[in-house]
Amino acid sequence: MDKSRTSTVFVCQQCGKESLKWLGRCPSCQEWNTFIETRVTAPSASLRAASLASSPQELSQVVIEAADRSPLPLAEFNRVLGGGLVSGSLVLIAGDPGIGKSTLLLQATALIAQTRGKVVYVSGEETLRQIKLRAERLGVKGEKLYLLAETDLELILDQIGRLQPSLVVIDSIQTVYFPGLDTAPGSVAQVRECTLRLMHWAKLSAVPIFITGHVTKDGTIAGPKVLEHIVDVVLYLEGEPFSAYRLLRGVKNRFGSTNEVGVFEMKAQGLVEVDNPSKAFLSQRWGEAIGSAVVSTLEGSRPLLVEIQALTNPTSFGLPRRTANGVDFSRLLMITAVLTKRVGLRLGNQDIIANVTGGLRIGEPAADLGIALSIASSFRDVGVDPQLVAVGEVGLSGELRAVSQLDRRVAEAARLGFKRCLVPKTSARISPENIEIVPVNTLREAISIGLVRGKPRSRVNQDL
Repeated sequence: MDKSRTSTVFVCQQCGKESLKWLGRCPSCQEWNTFIETRVTAPSASLRAASLASSPQELSQVVIEAADRSPLPLAEFNRVLGGGLVSGSLVLIAGDPGIGKSTLLLQATALIAQTRGKVVYVSGEETLRQIKLRAERLGVKGEKLYLLAETDLELILDQIGRLQPSLVVIDSIQTVYFPGLDTAPGSVAQVRECTLRLMHWAKLSAVPIFITGHVTKDGTIAGPKVLEHIVDVVLYLEGEPFSAYRLLRGVKNRFGSTNEVGVFEMKAQGLVEVDNPSKAFLSQRWGEAIGSAVVSTLEGSRPLLVEIQALTNPTSFGLPRRTANGVDFSRLLMITAVLTKRVGLRLGNQDIIANVTGGLRIGEPAADLGIALSIASSFRDVGVDPQLVAVGEVGLSGELRAVSQLDRRVAEAARLGFKRCLVPKTSARISPENIEIVPVNTLREAISIGLVRGKPRSRVNQDL
């Protein structure tokens, strides 16, 4: 190694911040004892030459070819990618260990190899025999699918350069290392350098690359945050440990929407696409269940009907607990406060648990009304109308606010056979067929309409 082109810096192993001297605490992420001395090598002559080879071009003169975006054989994958795979793109797929990242990529690459030609699958975690065993279990024959068990980036680039494939998969980026750096594989410097070199190769050769990444204990992508800035697309494969459903969620996408979700189901033959996610999420719902409400949420361009469950119970401790699974914790606290102050439910001594079935996570405020209905249903021990779908944002004054794309949400509810839809009065300007629109102004009014009329099963904790 040429020492004149090498410098030494200290790099935080949590966030990637660099410093010329060692620091006990990182000023960026506030973590202690994370700085490690790292040797940094200047870019090679080949990389500098590739950077200088390009010249400015007028935007109006740039030509886009039809082959720049190729649809994948998996419709749910296409939806999340924004309609297909863009030539020269770098796609990062992250998820918990064992969630199905390698399974999904092996299935997708086998289908792509049949339609687009050679595909190279590089594995730094498994041997070729181990990959073959998984392929046999999934029913993947593997014509035109080339396997490479290697972790040296220079050897990997040399091999894929000779094969000239239509797609490359790196599984995973934390196992690949560049021999020009004196740090271990998976370190901040190695992950950043390997990703940059893969990005340069993908852009110059116009070949898309999939890379998989590990996640930390809190669910974020392991390694430097700059990794997410380098790649073109960031996808998360999510799912509950004991649920068969897997959600492929787009977090960053330079070529499409960042809110799309693809739904898969883990079966014996691998990950299978779910054509009707709303029906799948509601498949185990039964009639007039206490503390259960159906909401129509929007994931990107797709409306989904999901079931929200809530359970209230007198606390056994001094302070009541609030637990949120699949919904934002701060919104649960806000809705609980509105129910207490504006509706009159005495929830100050109640433990409240809110859960979204199927492992789905809902972040939009349009689900507020469904959360409030399920909490009120559990507290009063009265069921919600099983033919009712709730859509609406709850304000701090107890009013219901309008939501976007209400017509698409209502149409999805009508398609699945629901008869009534509870919506804010300010946005009830639609007249769909086969479903009744019930406009309401306040949360108190919505609860009186949404809960099944009649004598409650239990009068414990009744205050209205």
